[in-house]
Amino acid sequence: MIAPRFEDVEIGDDLPVTHPDVSMENVRRFAGAANMMVGRFTDHEEARAEGLPGALVPGIMSQALLAAQIHAWAPGCHVRRIDTIFRAQILVDSAPTSRGVVTDVDAESRSLEIDLTIVNEAGETRVVGTATVVLVEDAGGS
Repeated sequence: MIAPRFEDVEIGDDLPVTHPDVSMENVRRFAGAANMMVGRFTDHEEARAEGLPGALVPGIMSQALLAAQIHAWAPGCHVRRIDTIFRAQILVDSAPTSRGVVTDVDAESRSLEIDLTIVNEAGETRVVGTATVVLVEDAGGS
């Protein structure tokens, strides 16, 4: 995919919807890389023994999924900042949907603000975030 040009981006532009892979296999791979091999993330039965509905997607993985959505839309961009609020858990082996929308275009800094959400199958918002992004064409020297 070719990254959008700064001049072509407008407030209200939607990023392509993504369907993040939160399968047990992918979560275990992430948890291993992050040194977070904890049952609440990697085993449904261990998570249930803790009173949880099942294994949970780690919060930092949710944030990484939001960053990945931005990079799928604008390969090579620089995510200068990403703030995330975890409103509720995302369950491993569920089918979440991630969306983003451009909420500000700053001509002076040539940066974009993007609001991001991850919702579950019922359409309930689980994670919200805001990112400041500089597109690859504008990133050199920044």
